[in-house]
Amino acid sequence: MPLTGKTVIVTGAASGIGRETAAELKRQGAVVIGVDRNPADDVDEFFKTDLSDPSLIDALVDEIPSGANGLCNIAGLPPTAPAPLVLRVNAKGLQRFTEGVVPKLAEGASIVNVASLAGNRWRESVELITEFEEVDFDEVAAFADRHDMDEGARSYFFSKEVVVVWTLQNRWTWRDRGIRMNTVSPGPIDTPIYDDFVETLGDRATEATRVMDRVGLPTDVAPVIAFMVSDASAWIRGTDVAVDGGMSSHYLAKAYGLD
Repeated sequence: MPLTGKTVIVTGAASGIGRETAAELKRQGAVVIGVDRNPADDVDEFFKTDLSDPSLIDALVDEIPSGANGLCNIAGLPPTAPAPLVLRVNAKGLQRFTEGVVPKLAEGASIVNVASLAGNRWRESVELITEFEEVDFDEVAAFADRHDMDEGARSYFFSKEVVVVWTLQNRWTWRDRGIRMNTVSPGPIDTPIYDDFVETLGDRATEATRVMDRVGLPTDVAPVIAFMVSDASAWIRGTDVAVDGGMSSHYLAKAYGLD
């Protein structure tokens, strides 16, 4: 089994893609450390936390055992949640936990951040993303208000754009230790929060389901995350891997008149 002897931390391990990823990692031989605000049953060790609270994140970093070979940042909130909370959990919390736990990871570890098809237009937001880099946890609400992040699903889209860009920026940050980081970007996935996306995105969500042959499943995404954790992906760094039934290719073809 490709992950025998590996230990992997999975945030968001209690449901959806996180739960299926934890199960897939175990099927491939890994020991899984689950992190969530709700109990996760298919893990070897569990830590409860709230990634919107920096003090709880720091406490979690202190508690997490050293030596993990992988970190899968999957925890996230849907666009129906308040904008400041979405930005804290999906972006700032992910970053703070990752930066805190990196010194405890094993040499050659792999970090996989779950972004989204929603983040594929990050090039249009670079200036705003750069501004957000300087925002502290306690300044997130003011930032969200200043930039109308409560409008539509903007907070969710922006949070995923931030994750894609941050991963790109840190493609070689820990190269001296052989630690790499990539993103996996799912399209519409049938999880407990799928209805939240339909409610918020409206026509955009229904357009996606019309174009695709079907809505994705956690079982479509989890094996890709597991591959990105494994040694087989060791030379993939700073890359965003789309697992979206062809939606990102569809949008790209439309943008350049290649339909």
